[in-house]
Amino acid sequence: MTTAAAHVAVLGAGAWGTTFAKVLADAGREVRLWSREEAVAASINEQHRNEQFLPGIDLPAAVTGTSDPAAALSGADIVVVAIPSQVARTALAPLAPLVEPHALVVSLMKGVELSTDRLMSEVVGEALGVPDDRIVVVSGPNLAKEIAVEQPTATVVASTNEDAARTVAAACGNAYFRPYTNDDVVGIELCGAVKNVIALAVGIAQGMGYGWNTAATLINRGLVEMTRLGVAVGARAETFAGLAGMGDLVATCASPLSRNHTVGSHLGKGLTLEQAIAATGGTAEGVKSSQSVLELATKHGVEMPITAGVVAVVTGQIPVAELGPMLLSRPQKAEGV
Repeated sequence: MTTAAAHVAVLGAGAWGTTFAKVLADAGREVRLWSREEAVAASINEQHRNEQFLPGIDLPAAVTGTSDPAAALSGADIVVVAIPSQVARTALAPLAPLVEPHALVVSLMKGVELSTDRLMSEVVGEALGVPDDRIVVVSGPNLAKEIAVEQPTATVVASTNEDAARTVAAACGNAYFRPYTNDDVVGIELCGAVKNVIALAVGIAQGMGYGWNTAATLINRGLVEMTRLGVAVGARAETFAGLAGMGDLVATCASPLSRNHTVGSHLGKGLTLEQAIAATGGTAEGVKSSQSVLELATKHGVEMPITAGVVAVVTGQIPVAELGPMLLSRPQKAEGV
């Protein structure tokens, strides 16, 4: 594998998948973007746009669309997966025979699989039959709409295989997108999963009319929760202070472009979960991942009160008005505990 793999397949033409295809093309790669919707693939080829999921953005000529997974995957040195996390296993398993035997597989997904508590790298590996040393994860403060208009950002490219991480970093690094490599795959993935849950909590609070003191409290204590869980499952504590941890947590909790924050805000204003998701108009991974994150924490004996509160709200166990009292009535203790 060279450090400048030329042919890349991106599976999933949602906002983030399409944006990452643009990032790769702007870094000099030829990209085949797979969409289940033939109309989306046709629009990418004919208008160089994906108006359904990334409106108003012109895509480079090096990005071509296809609704045929075999055409997308043929000859691809790197396969990027940008599919909603809770359907990833089902969607990927039939594609396993189509992946080139040398290809690196990159997960852009953020979540923990329901019922199995598997991280997305594990789901990818099991579904596609790919070993750990060919799996890479990408996570950071990467709001798709900002990157699509080439606002500068950084990200973390993580793998247990340093050469694999460097290859993917070289493939996606460009003038506005700076990748850093890391080998703490578990830590990077948990950052991406848990920050969505905390963003829901912050959105709920702000939807209810609470200000930045409340938001800052939830963000900070949310960082404590994700670090506590990460260390319990073998991640390094310092990972959670980095781009994929604190960096992405701030972006996801504070930006109106964050779908998780937006869904939470709608909940805080009194909408039902179904209404909140419909009003947001996109997948909010934290809604389902909150339950699997809590399951993982319970399995490892880790206390995560904010996550537990979000789960109680999205599953209808408590109304949103009870979330604040639920958290504030907890026993007092030292901050570092």
